[in-house]
Amino acid sequence: MAYTDVYYGINFRQHPELYVIGRGEQGVLIAEPYKSEILPYWRFATPVLARQSAGAILGLFETYKQQSDFVGMDMARKFLQMGWTRSRRYANHRDGRKYDANGKVRVQEHDAEISPKAESARIFKCYYDQIRQDDTYLALKKQHQQRRLTERQRTQ
Repeated sequence: MAYTDVYYGINFRQHPELYVIGRGEQGVLIAEPYKSEILPYWRFATPVLARQSAGAILGLFETYKQQSDFVGMDMARKFLQMGWTRSRRYANHRDGRKYDANGKVRVQEHDAEISPKAESARIFKCYYDQIRQDDTYLALKKQHQQRRLTERQRTQ
């Protein structure tokens, strides 16, 4: 069963013990109720929208932090990471397509470092780095990982 298949139908606020951190942005558009709470704020078309979006998502992160809601905090992190990576992709490839019809990586466009999408990527990356270094986030992440490890060991 695929990673994403496991996430469907689960309310992770009610069952945070079922949340798997995963790699990168894995599960970001599936894990509820966080997807529905954060997605409406996620925008990266222009630097102005990216700054508003990243600020709003950071605000949600802080709310989740006040509630000691690690899953919410991690989902906010994933949305910021996705804002960075998607903006970067559109900066590199105007149409957003990284690969050609043969599956080979396409050549990046010449203005990839000065485009508005590149600025959006820098904005999201700044907020993303801030969250990744947050002491409360790191402590709750460690606790979550330890609980999952303990649970797996107990069920084996």
